Amino acid sequence: MTIEEYKKIADPLSQRTLVFLVHNDEVLLGKKKSGFGKGKLLGIGGSVEENEIVEKAMIREAIEEIGVIPKNYARVATLNFYFPYEDNAEKWNQQVCVYKSDQWDGDIIESNEILPKWFKISEIPFDLMWSDARYWLSDVLAGEMLIGDFLFDKNLEVEENKIRKVLSWDFN
Repeated sequence: MTIEEYKKIADPLSQRTLVFLVHNDEVLLGKKKSGFGKGKLLGIGGSVEENEIVEKAMIREAIEEIGVIPKNYARVATLNFYFPYEDNAEKWNQQVCVYKSDQWDGDIIESNEILPKWFKISEIPFDLMWSDARYWLSDVLAGEMLIGDFLFDKNLEVEENKIRKVLSWDFN
């Protein structure tokens, strides 16, 4: 099944958000302690609550997971993830708005959800992350803005992806 074929039959995507804190040549990743993605390194984020603005969800999740309030941030990607082989795929399928921030208030702390750790951007351990990250994370950390679709196989590895660069989020 291709991305385009699956999109025709998939339920609407649940909304999620991620933020990547950057400082000089480093990026903050979090080791997920429980739930979806347990044991993987990922950006900081989570679900968008009903009637919540995505940007506000990103800030709320950063506060909950690592104790900081992102201040200088920009949206860098919109990524659609499809898991056609999973039971309850409608709960797995998601659209993630990704942000990058180079300023925040507060001290980064560990929570019951996330163990935060800084990594050199040139040494990101992609083998410890979801397999999609190797296709887009370096580009957004370098300043690109992307829209991407990712179809995962039965082993939760990327089976197909489509990524395009955008110049702005204003499509009018």
